[in-house]
Amino acid sequence: MENTLKLAYPVSRLKVVVASDCLSDRTDEIVKSYGDRGIQLVRASVRKGKEAAQKLAVEVAKREILVFSDVATILTEKAVSDIVRNFSDPTVGCVSSIDRFMDKDGKLSGEGAYVRYEMWLRSLESQVHSLVGLSGSFFAARRAVCQAWGADLQSDFKTLINSTKLGLLGVIDPLSIGYYQNISDERKEFERKVRAVVRGIAILMRSWYLLNPFKFGLFAWELFSHKLCRWLVPFALCMAFVSNVLLVARSEWYVATLVLQATMYLISLVWLFSDDAVRSNPFFKIPSFFVLANVSIMIACVRYLRGERITLWNPSSR
Repeated sequence: MENTLKLAYPVSRLKVVVASDCLSDRTDEIVKSYGDRGIQLVRASVRKGKEAAQKLAVEVAKREILVFSDVATILTEKAVSDIVRNFSDPTVGCVSSIDRFMDKDGKLSGEGAYVRYEMWLRSLESQVHSLVGLSGSFFAARRAVCQAWGADLQSDFKTLINSTKLGLLGVIDPLSIGYYQNISDERKEFERKVRAVVRGIAILMRSWYLLNPFKFGLFAWELFSHKLCRWLVPFALCMAFVSNVLLVARSEWYVATLVLQATMYLISLVWLFSDDAVRSNPFFKIPSFFVLANVSIMIACVRYLRGERITLWNPSSR
């Protein structure tokens, strides 16, 4: 709440709404104590998940430009004014921030290789055409694209899809940064990834037509390469490993590649059951994150095909 009140934005033009999804802790009480300072609480009568709570806040906000921020996200004083400035371009439908990690003491920590890579991809996509994903912890959008959110659909991804349907673009703003703490136990990242992929697949399966390059041009390629191809990687890894085993007797080259693959998977097992010192070592951390991320994608695909849809979850400890 204190971080929100420090935002450098005209009070007369800023309405702050906190959505509570039937929270059982002291959140509602704390938010109500800020009522005389312009912060409004919206509490769901039935717990239906993040998107359902966000929809309630959208209905109450009644503004044309909406900025979404998770409770764990820390913003700079100019964060809102920076991200809103992008809507001076009428072709922009939604804007993504850049993710930054902090340690438990509130100091900036080194970003993971995956996050750096993801932010780099989004920057390139924004320069060439449009994003295919927003940072769900801090993003902004026009009211027109914040529609038809399903309880099992990620609001950030669905907002981007809605923008594309309306012929609008999604862009990333390098000045808009959301700071948040690392998950206390990075092995819990596995659970978050599974959830995110299940929900992402649910949206893509309802929007297959967006992969038509004759109608959606470059965006179709971006969606195919960034989203769909990424979700196919674990199956390609399995095929590569099995093929390598079948070819190992033919050449020393195949022996070497099999050893490299096996070493990567062994490193991941060591990392998974090691102490903090080992898990913070890049030698173990980077390949382990790659393996666990792809295992989570495979599990997510299986869970989706089994008919599982995710609307409710408990946030990871930070």
